[in-house]
Amino acid sequence: MMSDPFAAIADPNRRHLLEELRRSPKTVNELAEGLPISRPAVSQHLKTLLDSNLVTVSAQGTRRIYSVNSRGFDKLNLWLDQFWS
Repeated sequence: MMSDPFAAIADPNRRHLLEELRRSPKTVNELAEGLPISRPAVSQHLKTLLDSNLVTVSAQGTRRIYSVNSRGFDKLNLWLDQFWS
């Protein structure tokens, strides 16, 4: 089931993760370095972002690399753009 992207970005930790991923794709460990929360908590936040289609994950050997899914932001952009049309 797809989660609501607006609910996903309501959390400041998830917004921070998105900002980091906007700069470059990263692993969970790389993302956890910049946050005062545990690595498992970062993984849970990433799962919410995945379920909301805001990030994607790919495997590079044994590493899982997360990146922003720009197509996942279409719903957010369409909703926001109506205020400037």
